[in-house]
Amino acid sequence: MLSCDRACHPLQKLPVSKTMSLSLKQLTVYLTLLGLGGGAGVLGSRYLMAEPQGVNPPEAVPAVLEPLAPKRSNRPAPGNLNFIAQAVEQVGPAVVRIDAARQISQDVPEPFRNPFFRRFFGNEMPVPEPRVERGTGSGFILESDGRIITNAHVIDGADIVKVTLKDGRTLEGRVLGADPVTDVAIIKIEAEDLPTVRLGKADELIPGEWAIAIGNPLGLDNTVTVGIISALGRSSSQVGVPEKRVSFIQTDAAINPGNSGGPLLNASGEVIGINTAIRANAQGLGFAIPIETAQRIAEQLFEKGRVDHPYLGIQMVTLTPELRKEINQDQDAGLKVTQDQGVLIVRVVPNSPAQQAGLEPGDIIQEVGGKAIKTASDVQEEVEASEVGANLDIEVNRQGKTKTILVKPGAFPVNQLD
Repeated sequence: MLSCDRACHPLQKLPVSKTMSLSLKQLTVYLTLLGLGGGAGVLGSRYLMAEPQGVNPPEAVPAVLEPLAPKRSNRPAPGNLNFIAQAVEQVGPAVVRIDAARQISQDVPEPFRNPFFRRFFGNEMPVPEPRVERGTGSGFILESDGRIITNAHVIDGADIVKVTLKDGRTLEGRVLGADPVTDVAIIKIEAEDLPTVRLGKADELIPGEWAIAIGNPLGLDNTVTVGIISALGRSSSQVGVPEKRVSFIQTDAAINPGNSGGPLLNASGEVIGINTAIRANAQGLGFAIPIETAQRIAEQLFEKGRVDHPYLGIQMVTLTPELRKEINQDQDAGLKVTQDQGVLIVRVVPNSPAQQAGLEPGDIIQEVGGKAIKTASDVQEEVEASEVGANLDIEVNRQGKTKTILVKPGAFPVNQLD
């Protein structure tokens, strides 16, 4: 066995004095190099600072550059926009906020009108101050000259309203007309080159299509909600507003107070209806006035400031087997119904166009204007589409015999139901 001596190591140990001397020399070299490097850095920075701005010699450009982060924009790239965002981009600038106010006068309570009290109070009689009601709704611009459409209940009782555009401008709007029967109203603001909407066709809709609502629900401006067309042709009575004459679009897009008057869009960004928050207890359901109805009413309002709705003067119900049985058992009704389908006339208003033409209670309407009728809503739609004073053929079944009666609809009277 070999002993562990110097033969075991490739290097020989150096004396301590030589080792220390070598270390000092190395340290001196390191410090010198460090000083030269620092000096070169300082001189280089002074040289670069002395160069004119925008002129960089090739040797001053670093070999490797850090990539600059791209500037972020608030607008998404066009390729990232879905059809909803594209529709809102197109229509959003034409949607407005409408603030309306009206004064409600409060009458003096009846006891205080008694002369006995006036003897004691004299000029100090309590006089209630008028109360101001304020409401907020939506609307959209039809024409670039400032013609706007909204719901009649949004501007009810107001002649002047405040219209706020999406670009932040607030303008005074004049109410040119309102039609409470269809809940459509028009406003005019003094402006030019305004953004406008594109109108679609509600009569071509299919349940299940996309529906996009834009408006100011609960005072939250420029709110967008989305859903589908849930159903079509909802009658006023089904919706819970029998005083209206509208065949509503039903949607599950959220529509709340403040949305009223705003547009309902299809997937292409075309307006197919006017949103109306008419059911305070509706949850997950919204309703809209078809754009064809709204446009027809708006044109009449712009032209003459009022709308003449065709009127027959009948009260009617849609027959079912159960309803037929119930009517035949009601001795007070005085009617004998012989079929389970059709629209039964239960009452004819005295001195109405229907009475003058010869329609009678018990008549079952089968056709209006040559179109087959199944429900009372169908009759209402066909009458609404007719003209005041024009001839309208109505085919009825009277005690088993078919008769065609010529009726000339009159103008819809105030506070009267068809």
